[in-house]
Amino acid sequence: MTGTPRESVTTDRTRRELIAWRNAIFTIFFLSGLSLASWVARLPAIRDDVDLSTQGVGFVILAGSAASVIGLIVAPWLMARFGTRLGMAAVLVIVAVGLILVGIGGSILPSVPLVMIGLALFGFGNGTVDVMMNVEGAEVEREIGRTLMPLMHAFFSFGTVAGAGVAVVASALGIPVAFHLAVMAVLVAGAVIVAVRFVPVREELGDDPHTDAPRPPWRRRLRESLMVWGDVRLLLIGVVMLGMSFAEGGANDWLALAVVDGHGFDATVGAAIFTVFTVSMTAARVLGGPVLDRFGRVPILQVLAAIGVVGLALFIYGDEPWLLIIGTVLWGVGCSLGFPVGMSAAADVSDRRLAASRVSAVAIIGYCAFLAGPPFLGFIGEHFGILNALLVILGLMVMAGLAAPAAREQTGPRARPKAPAAP
Repeated sequence: MTGTPRESVTTDRTRRELIAWRNAIFTIFFLSGLSLASWVARLPAIRDDVDLSTQGVGFVILAGSAASVIGLIVAPWLMARFGTRLGMAAVLVIVAVGLILVGIGGSILPSVPLVMIGLALFGFGNGTVDVMMNVEGAEVEREIGRTLMPLMHAFFSFGTVAGAGVAVVASALGIPVAFHLAVMAVLVAGAVIVAVRFVPVREELGDDPHTDAPRPPWRRRLRESLMVWGDVRLLLIGVVMLGMSFAEGGANDWLALAVVDGHGFDATVGAAIFTVFTVSMTAARVLGGPVLDRFGRVPILQVLAAIGVVGLALFIYGDEPWLLIIGTVLWGVGCSLGFPVGMSAAADVSDRRLAASRVSAVAIIGYCAFLAGPPFLGFIGEHFGILNALLVILGLMVMAGLAAPAAREQTGPRARPKAPAAP
C-alpha cells in the first residue's frame, strides 16, 4: 500500500532557501529541547541550594507549567499581531531571561520567588514557541514536499540529550548553576536571532512584508484563527494528538516510577527502561518521514496506535524485565509520530493563513495533554495504583487509532522547490 500520489507544484523559493529555512526550524526545535533539559537536569542542585521540600519543588514546577499553558493560549494572538518570525525570536529570548533568573535564584541569591518568576518566563516562552515552531515546521514541510515534522521533533529530543549532557559535565566539574544556565541562555538567545534570519517573511503568517500590499487587520486575523475550533475534522486530529501526547508525556513522568513502584525493580532498572523509551521514540521519529511518504498518514497512525496498545499491555501486565523492555520499545514507537503527523495533517489545507491557525489549535491540544496528562495520571495512580493509571493511556491510544482517518491527505499536491535557472 502506498501513500496518496501528489502532483507537483512549484514554489518561488530556491532549493538553497528552502534548505536554509528547514535548518533554521531544526535549530529552533533543538534550542527548545536544549533549554528545557538545561534547567531540569540542574533541578536537584537548585533544590538543595534553595532548600526546597518535595512539595516545594512541585509548586515551583507548577509556576512553569501554568505559564506554559498561558503561552499556548496567547500564541495565536502573538502570531496574528507580530508573526511567527519575530515571535519565535522574541519568546526564545524570554526563555533565555527566564533561565538566567532561575540560575540566579537557584544559586547566587537563593530565592524561591525569583526561581518561580524565572520559571514562569521560561514556561511562557517555551509554551509559545512550541506553537510557533510547529506552524513554521508545517509550512516548510509543505514547500519542500517531504514529511519532515517527525525529524523536527527528533531535533527537540537531540536538544534535550545535549542539554542533559552539558548539565552532567557542569555538575561534575562543580560549575555553579547560575553560570551554567547563563551560558546556555546566551547560546539560546544568540542562536535563535541568527536562525530566524533564514525564515522567510510571509504575510499569511502575520509577518510584516515591508511592502504597501494591504493585509487584514491583526484582530480580524485573530478572529479567523479562533474559528477553526469549529472544524470537526480538526478536532478529530486533536483526538489523535491528545492520545499520542498523553502517551508520551505519561511515559516521561511516570514510566520509570511505574517500573519501581508498580513492578518492584530498583531505580537503576527504572532509569534504564526509561532510556529505552526515549531511544525508541527518537529513532522512530528519525526514520518516520520516509515511511509516512511511502504508506500515507492514516495506515501508519493506525498501525502505530495498535503497536502502542500492545506495548502498553505488555508493560502493564508483564512480569519479566524482557517483557517490560519489549513493551517499552513498542510504547515508544507507538506514540512517536502522532504529534508531528497531527501537525502536518492540520496544515493540509489550501488556505495558508488558515493552515497556521489550524496548526496552532492542534498544538494547543497536544501540549495541554503533555502538561495536564501526567498530574491526572498521578491522581489516578494515587487511588488505584500507577499501573492501573496507565490503562488510561491505553484507552486514549485506542481512541487515537479510531480517529486516525481524520488525518488523511487532503490537498494532494505539495510544493517542490523551483529548479535553478540555467546559466
